[in-house]
Amino acid sequence: MNAAPRLTERHVLITGAGGGIGLAIAEACLAEGARCSVVDRAPDTPEPVRLLQSRHPHALHYIAADVTERAGIDRLVDAARERFGPVHTLVNNAAVFDMAPLLESDESSFDRLFAVNVKGMFFVMQAVLRHMVEAGTPGTSVINMASQAGRRGEALVSHYCATKAAVISYTQSAALAMAPHGIRVNGISPGVVDTPMWDHVDALFARHEHLPLGEKKRRVGIEVPLGRMGLPEDIARTAVFLASEDARYITAQTINVDGGNVMS
Repeated sequence: MNAAPRLTERHVLITGAGGGIGLAIAEACLAEGARCSVVDRAPDTPEPVRLLQSRHPHALHYIAADVTERAGIDRLVDAARERFGPVHTLVNNAAVFDMAPLLESDESSFDRLFAVNVKGMFFVMQAVLRHMVEAGTPGTSVINMASQAGRRGEALVSHYCATKAAVISYTQSAALAMAPHGIRVNGISPGVVDTPMWDHVDALFARHEHLPLGEKKRRVGIEVPLGRMGLPEDIARTAVFLASEDARYITAQTINVDGGNVMS
């Protein structure tokens, strides 16, 4: 006997959802009965989103927006509300990655990473939380995407690690601020996940560690205690859980979904 869908008639807003983890979360939420507003920077609907939309034409809405622009954030929240009504869950997934030796890291990389991963994350969260408080919709929540990189430093990845540590900290603070309103705020901390972004990450490691292309990706996969890289659907399952009533007594937590890489 199949279990009842856990997100029926709920509206999930997902940033950074043009592919990879964000799109996998959208697909998992749709399968659980949700309506999804998915956000990415591309002015035209990305092909993976278009394909998913063809299977869910009345439940999936694409919004083009840049989370580093405050006016763009207000527009994306308004567009989501106009299409599917009050937002029940925000999945704050938009992020960028870069790396460099500490003594060579420049200001432009710092500014870009913090603009998207911290500033964008915070102000999208703030805008959606204001809407949630005003709407008074029961069962609302926020899920911020952190990373195992936010749990520890890495010599070549200092700025990215710092941005993801900030995500974890903001998640805790927001959870305490929103608890009186009955709004839960949690995070997910993925480990190494096999997405197109990891091809970019692998190429950067290849350059800085003088490795053949693909070697870093191979190594990090076999070093995971469970013996493989994660898949986007591994993260998506956790997001569905946190968005559902199954997690109604969980807030201020950042859950590791990393095959055992980080123990906390």
